[in-house]
Amino acid sequence: MKILRKVLLSLLIAASMGAVSTSAMAEAEKGRIAYAPAEAINMTVDKIKAAQDAIKNGEKGAAVADLIKAALDISKEINANDKVDRARSKANNILKNARNHAKSNSLQEAEQELQSAEKAFNDLKGLI
Repeated sequence: MKILRKVLLSLLIAASMGAVSTSAMAEAEKGRIAYAPAEAINMTVDKIKAAQDAIKNGEKGAAVADLIKAALDISKEINANDKVDRARSKANNILKNARNHAKSNSLQEAEQELQSAEKAFNDLKGLI
């Protein structure tokens, strides 16, 4: 009887934890679009390529910085696991450096950083 009581109490505690767990209730808010990790990575890489194209087309630093900011914003949608999140954080740091170079009109350095960032984000696909 003591064992049965302990087992039932353990099951009750486990069920109550699962019922109110934030990961069990995790879903997109109404009106918010949730992207799959691979889709979010592709969208980020597309934004990076748009920034690279802007540099090649002779855009000014502020316009390129805005495109890089858009890539940084969409990269926040990449949610898979802790390993991916750490790698995403490192790739975001590269993008932030590129944005700083673009703001100071050092577009050649920004383009090199963007190439590194593109490679880093493409490497995230292997971690999913």
